[in-house]
Amino acid sequence: METVDWKKLEKSLYLPGESPARISVPKFRYLSVDGRGEPAGPAFSQRVEALFSLSYAIKMSVKKGASPFEPIDYAVYPLEGIWDLAEDSIPVEGAPIDKKALIYTLQIRQPGFVTPEYVRRVVEATRAKKPEISFDGVRFEEFEEGPCLQILHRGPFDDEPRSFAILESHLATAGLKRRSHAHREIYLGDFRKTAPEKLRTVLRVQVEST
Repeated sequence: METVDWKKLEKSLYLPGESPARISVPKFRYLSVDGRGEPAGPAFSQRVEALFSLSYAIKMSVKKGASPFEPIDYAVYPLEGIWDLAEDSIPVEGAPIDKKALIYTLQIRQPGFVTPEYVRRVVEATRAKKPEISFDGVRFEEFEEGPCLQILHRGPFDDEPRSFAILESHLATAGLKRRSHAHREIYLGDFRKTAPEKLRTVLRVQVEST
């Protein structure tokens, strides 16, 4: 049986260095769910659990030959988040972000062969097996980022402004600008079980020429 591992095959997308790097991210398929407010709250944790439950259910059904696809073993992709501030929030320069005003889309990428119909079947089966988990709002979608700038951030999430400052400096010297205020984070490891100082997070922004 073939084994596929994104950590080996797609290093440029998921394992950047600690210096800014330009990439172009093509269209991929994701399980996604939207939310708002504190990322440390129970609603956030429930959404994370829903995405991972479905992602592992899809993986195991494919691996065991219980899907309509050729059996294959692959590593489940990491959790990702697209983060922004609500339109009615007024950020204050130099002040901490009001986390209650955060809006986000959590995503886990799926293999290219996975179809919407099969995802619907997996959602129904997983909902029956795990009635304690809410899958409300989870959707299967295609998303294309295009030209981006990214960097690996090491350490606590609250220290991310340090890495964003490096990105912003590179944008200015490279003749680039951000396409939106939103940014993507890719979590390399389980932040629920990892000490803050050992966290590794890919920070990615969409860019265009000035």
